[in-house]
Amino acid sequence: MDTWTKPPSLKDLEKILYGGKRSGNHVDEVWPNLFLGDMSIANDRYALWKLGISHVLNAAHGKPHCSGSHKFYGSSVEYYGVPADDSPSFNLSVYFHPCADYIHQVLSSPEARLLVHCAVGVSRSASLVLAYLMIHHRLSLLEAVDTVKKHRWIFPNRGFLKQLRALDIKLHATCSPPP
Repeated sequence: MDTWTKPPSLKDLEKILYGGKRSGNHVDEVWPNLFLGDMSIANDRYALWKLGISHVLNAAHGKPHCSGSHKFYGSSVEYYGVPADDSPSFNLSVYFHPCADYIHQVLSSPEARLLVHCAVGVSRSASLVLAYLMIHHRLSLLEAVDTVKKHRWIFPNRGFLKQLRALDIKLHATCSPPP
């Protein structure tokens, strides 16, 4: 039996997200071999090497201070860039499935370690990680938020929360109950 319930309202989601411990870390492992971080860690090749990062997904590709590229990381790190704005009017949902599939593909290799980042590591990149957990691990939005918040404080902007709520509703409307 599927126990999914409709996600909380935007206001209630924001209350849930605002509460709890606020991480001051530049990077946190939020799922096995999946790291969520900011531009400081993404721009520190030595720190990435120490963490064993093999792949980087930049959710702020082309933005000031987040202009990572294949050239910057060289051959030791695989790079994937998403040119997202941290604006409530930006349609991040078009990247949910491609990024979730990329994350899933990377993490299917046991030795891979992936950093997903944006400028601060709490809105764009967090939204893409939440979408991955929802799409490939069938977590509800609330379960995905709880999972990530155990390791890092996140706060997707209101527009991204609306898009994640819509994804949650769509995923649970189209999926059949487990056998």
